[in-house]
Amino acid sequence: MRIDPHVHCRDGSQNYKETIAHVFKLCDKQGINIIFDMPNTSPPILTPQDVEKRLALVPRKDKKRYRIFIGATSDKKQLTRASDMAQDSKSVVGLKLYAGRSVGNLAITVEEKQRRIYEILSAANYKGVLAVHCEKDSLIKNIFDPDKPVTHCLSRPKEAEVESISDQIEFAQVAGFKGTLHICHISTASSIDIISRTPENLKITCGVTPHHLLWSSARYHEPNGLLYRENPPLRDTSDTIALRKALKSGIINWIETDHSPHPISEKLYPPYLPGYPSLCLYRLLVEEILPQWGFDDKLIERVTYANIVNTFDERKLLNDY
Repeated sequence: MRIDPHVHCRDGSQNYKETIAHVFKLCDKQGINIIFDMPNTSPPILTPQDVEKRLALVPRKDKKRYRIFIGATSDKKQLTRASDMAQDSKSVVGLKLYAGRSVGNLAITVEEKQRRIYEILSAANYKGVLAVHCEKDSLIKNIFDPDKPVTHCLSRPKEAEVESISDQIEFAQVAGFKGTLHICHISTASSIDIISRTPENLKITCGVTPHHLLWSSARYHEPNGLLYRENPPLRDTSDTIALRKALKSGIINWIETDHSPHPISEKLYPPYLPGYPSLCLYRLLVEEILPQWGFDDKLIERVTYANIVNTFDERKLLNDY
């Protein structure tokens, strides 16, 4: 059994990019049993009604394999309903907070609004997972030059991720957050250090993508380097090596593909969208490369399945199996 807890299916107005049905065809080729879909779709997934409409798009044969996050906003009514559904619905595995601009319109960039989310969830006694895309908006710079793809690293510097992670940890601790804070797709050695030093009274997990494990920012210097543009960016080789070590040591809890397809025309030409179809890298990474890095079968099972099941509600994931 293998789970990919971070996939962007594009059904809706962007189904020309990807569909749930096609993702499951890829999963069959890549050896993945269950996926968690992200809510920054068009339109976004914010309400129980949105979830039901989304579930209706899942092919009947794949319904037992599909789970979804619901988007978090700072609106108390929306967030309370969403948190209730994340705890009560079999199909909703958690909440997703975009604490920085990325693809879609769910970003909550004002720190006080982010803090309010933790306060609302704590008051509601939410004990589920809050997954966060961490890039501090005030540290993101408008200096990306598509003629020099490596400028993407400068426009979204390491500090933007690191400071946002620090913010989320502080907000969660001050509010007495009772759930699990999950930091999505970490990319820097400094992020690993912060997470490893988080006090034990806060439950925290983190994931890493195949592309951040396999590649460095050198990819941006290749022909058509724009194809490798994603949020957060690829980093220095030293960061890539640190991520591999942290996954092996257990500081990073699991692999999540952040499968984010766009047409080549939207990657190489305006709007130069970030994202990479990393689901296609999964089997290569897990079955060929991880063993070369010294991962035995037991460790591979932990970072592709066991740690995920131990963090999320096991009953939601495995009742159908």
